[in-house]
Amino acid sequence: MVVYDLICARGHRFEGWFDNLNDLSAQLAARILVCPVCGDGKVSRRPSTFGLVKAGRTGEKPAENPPAPPVQATTLEMFQRWAEFSRHLEREFDDVGHGFADEALKMHYGVTKRRGIRGLSTEAQEEMLRKEGIEFFKVPLLARKNHTSTN
Repeated sequence: MVVYDLICARGHRFEGWFDNLNDLSAQLAARILVCPVCGDGKVSRRPSTFGLVKAGRTGEKPAENPPAPPVQATTLEMFQRWAEFSRHLEREFDDVGHGFADEALKMHYGVTKRRGIRGLSTEAQEEMLRKEGIEFFKVPLLARKNHTSTN
């Protein structure tokens, strides 16, 4: 799976998970993607940022025979873990929807009781929260579809 940064015509930024670049390109061409904030169907890919992790501390020489990497989880196992994490967040954090930034500010300044919340925010709201010293992090959740049996 590959994560790509996306933006709608109204300027809302979000990310999407795809099998590969061809999968993203096909979905963009078919106009399948919509903005999760406003529902706009005019979505495009935007330049992505990324982080790098240095293997060792400054001055350390890499090991001549590095240890074998840990056993990688299968794709299915990875999604099962991600799905369980998503369910945990749904159970344990209050969904405040588009009011995420407002609710975070209220808790930060003691207007409301502190609790775990989840919701949506714009890039401008996120910058304001950072300036206020409010810690938060973004997590992509797996969408659950309700399947009904026709038996």
